[in-house]
Amino acid sequence: MQKVGHLLKAGEYQIEPGVTPRQLVAQLVEGKSISYRFTLIEGSTFKQLRQRLAESEVLIHETDGLSDEQLMTALGLEGQHPEGRFLANTYQFQRGMTDLDLLRRAYQLQEKVLTEEWQARAEKFESKVLPYKDPYEALIMASIVEKETGLSSERPVIAGVFVRRMQIGMRLQTDPTVIYGMGDKYKGNIRRKDLRTPTPYNTYTIPGLPPTPIAMVGREAIKAALHPEGEKWLYFVAKGDGSHQFSATLKQHNKAVREYQLKRKASYRSAPE
Repeated sequence: MQKVGHLLKAGEYQIEPGVTPRQLVAQLVEGKSISYRFTLIEGSTFKQLRQRLAESEVLIHETDGLSDEQLMTALGLEGQHPEGRFLANTYQFQRGMTDLDLLRRAYQLQEKVLTEEWQARAEKFESKVLPYKDPYEALIMASIVEKETGLSSERPVIAGVFVRRMQIGMRLQTDPTVIYGMGDKYKGNIRRKDLRTPTPYNTYTIPGLPPTPIAMVGREAIKAALHPEGEKWLYFVAKGDGSHQFSATLKQHNKAVREYQLKRKASYRSAPE
């Protein structure tokens, strides 16, 4: 045992019943310790992410008691808004990792993915250049797309609707941004008063994109924001089964609203009135 002692790797191991000393030594030398997973959920907010980190019984907690600003400073990202900065993905780690280390990994991966997708972005959409000044604006759009649909096939089409609205100077008028701007005031329903109440995130009252992302995003949403698709769609309404009905004119959209939305007495619009 002394001859291999320096080869043994520290870690947390699962020892099966009946394992022999030789097998145990081989396991410790190989270093296959127990691996855990933590998933950053697509469409979740940074507030929700922090809550899930705090509930982890495996991670070492270094961010407890820190404000969002202090947390970003601890990551070396002073002054950056945390929303959307961490890639929605599943991360494997071993016991002993800190929540700060995990966030650092997620941030670095987000930067890598965003850079790769930005470099591979579509040159134009319907003969016009994409309406983003920089990768961060594409990330903001990706977060809106992420909140609007969970269907992979719809992401590029949803992005196409919003890119087209921006290209013609139309307001985005998307409910998830309103909800984000309401913060704790949101109680599960949006009223007409809320649509008219200005916040930095209310895209019914502000032109263009909100100032920051509104959720965590995965690679697919970023790719969709940078490769929008679809016909001449300007409107969409939820069907109630997770998918959407797309329309090119307000007349078509109003018909779709009557067919899908009013029947189920929903308040979700994601389209101008």
